[in-house]
Amino acid sequence: MPPRPSWVPAVEQLSLPAAEDCRAREAAHVQRVRRYADPYLARRSAGRKHPVEDFLFTYYTQKPGQLLRWHPGAGVVLTGEQATARSGWKHYRTPDDGELASVGLPAGTGAVTFDRHAFLADRREAVTFAEIILRGTAARPAQFGCFGLHEWAMVYRQDKFDLRHEYLQLRLGPAGTDQVVEENRIRCSHFDAFRFYTPDAIPRNELAPSRENQRDMEQPGCLHANMDLYKWAYKLLPALPSELVMDCFELSWRIRAMDMQASPYDLAEWGYPAIRIETPDGKATYVEHQRAFAAEAAELRDRLARELAPLHSESTA
Repeated sequence: MPPRPSWVPAVEQLSLPAAEDCRAREAAHVQRVRRYADPYLARRSAGRKHPVEDFLFTYYTQKPGQLLRWHPGAGVVLTGEQATARSGWKHYRTPDDGELASVGLPAGTGAVTFDRHAFLADRREAVTFAEIILRGTAARPAQFGCFGLHEWAMVYRQDKFDLRHEYLQLRLGPAGTDQVVEENRIRCSHFDAFRFYTPDAIPRNELAPSRENQRDMEQPGCLHANMDLYKWAYKLLPALPSELVMDCFELSWRIRAMDMQASPYDLAEWGYPAIRIETPDGKATYVEHQRAFAAEAAELRDRLARELAPLHSESTA
């Protein structure tokens, strides 16, 4: 094993949970993931699509097989079958004899733990950027006046640009959808929503989010910024416990459902009644959900930032 650089502690604080507890955690995680992944995989195998429930597996890069892998997080030592299974996994290592002794294991015990050295060598820039996004977003005031109009801007004058969502119908039709866009202020702060606007919708947005100013624009009321907590979480695996990643996944899942309910699409046949943001009552309902999601996301953002802090301090030392 190569020597650790000076910014990695000579002795990491390791813990050895009971093997039965780790097995129970892994089994619970697999069951939790399969609730979402199995229907998606069945649809994919049958050549069917779902406009809401496929999204987290198609838009984000983490695939079901990757998500099924349970990771205990940094500082945890695994033994037995769990260690054997992970012996070839990226960013895991075998503790040395001194580390084994620190958790009460004899020298030569087959065990694995998170490889902080290798992870930071590979992912230092990702750690730094995630820290910037998480801390910066948390520090800004939340904005609750967008009403989900980013989805409407994505289909504004779509006939002109020959854009189609192959199996979805616009609830108000093309003309009614365009009218909603034209009669409302569009104030999207999230680049990964803004970049899908139709050309005619771009100048209607009061802000100009870009990849370059993303770290300065993200704000904690934004549905898409809160969905992206899942992205930052899985990008930091296996440094984080999988339970935290799935907490972010499930929040993102529920946000996606509400986001599409407030969209211009007619999803009634899919079991998603519309939130009619073109009406005052619909706007009020949207903001109520948005505020609740922002509160949940604030807690997850804080948990992610706390898990990230030791890695970030080492990566910048």
